[in-house]
Amino acid sequence: MTVAPPMSVADAPSQGAGRRLKAFNLVLELRAFIALIVIIVVFGLMSDAYLTWDNLVTMTKHVAINAILAIGMLMVILTGGIDLSVGSIVGLAGIVAGVLLEGLTIGGSVLYLPVWGVILCALAVGTGVGAVNGALVTRFNVAPFIATLGTLYMARGVALLISGGETYPNLGGSPALGNTGFDVLGTGKLAGIPVSIWLMVAFGIAAVFLTRRTPFGRWVYALGGNARAAELSGVPVRRVTMRVYMISGLCAAMAGLIIASELTSAAPQAGETFELNAIAAVVIGGASLSGGRGAVRGALIGAFVIGFLADGLVILGVSTFWQIVIKGAVIVLAVILDQSQQKIQRRGAAIAAAAATERPAAARA
Repeated sequence: MTVAPPMSVADAPSQGAGRRLKAFNLVLELRAFIALIVIIVVFGLMSDAYLTWDNLVTMTKHVAINAILAIGMLMVILTGGIDLSVGSIVGLAGIVAGVLLEGLTIGGSVLYLPVWGVILCALAVGTGVGAVNGALVTRFNVAPFIATLGTLYMARGVALLISGGETYPNLGGSPALGNTGFDVLGTGKLAGIPVSIWLMVAFGIAAVFLTRRTPFGRWVYALGGNARAAELSGVPVRRVTMRVYMISGLCAAMAGLIIASELTSAAPQAGETFELNAIAAVVIGGASLSGGRGAVRGALIGAFVIGFLADGLVILGVSTFWQIVIKGAVIVLAVILDQSQQKIQRRGAAIAAAAATERPAAARA
């Protein structure tokens, strides 16, 4: 019978420190969810209108746009990249939808596409811009920040060129032309819930399945953890990188369609600074900007934190300027907490390693 060696005096403090670090790390892991609960409770106490059903649905509808953007951004960030072009893709997708709904002049005649055709074309354009981003990063070895910064300007410029800087003010369509129904994306309801919320749920479910149940999801995390090691282990790095940028472009195009549908108009300036909201939601949700760490649920919760905070400040009548300051402070705080979490994890790993080396020495003694 083997007798376990007695616990050394040094083991007790190390185990206590390890437990404290694990508890603190758990709090940091749940920081986005805790922040969301705090926001709901605080604003609920400060305003009677905040927690009404109609207001909650309206706020969630606002969140849906940033949440869909955040899902696409998460895919890119998990690989260690960044996509600054999503805001411009939002505007470009709306303009493409506006052009197609107003009719394409071909050979002297005007062609009106059905709404589903308009949506597919706009989504294809967004995916195409994502493919350009992916090609710049994979084929030409351009840094993701620079590549997507360039396409940010190019996509916005194309939207301005197509529209001449003007807004397409009437996207309602005409029953006689068969191009009505576009407003369903932004104002329609299914079972009493706005369609945009259902789209957010659908994109979220698809992203969870993609990241958790498919080899592609495992490749994304492996690429973000160590690109060189992932390549040596057989991960198709270029293909994975290309696809995550295409997914990001697709999500941005869908967000642009929802906005254009809700407003029944398309403006080339739509989506400005939306990329910052998407990045903020992902970071607040616990993803690491260096890649390899993050989850869809975290990105969605981060989008809810930003959306519920912004709408709560509006309900309380807080100045728009202060809203910008507060949003920036929240982002900085999220990054600080992320860095603190990484330090705690490294310290916990060091304590565990030290304890593992002490046990054999104690057993030999």
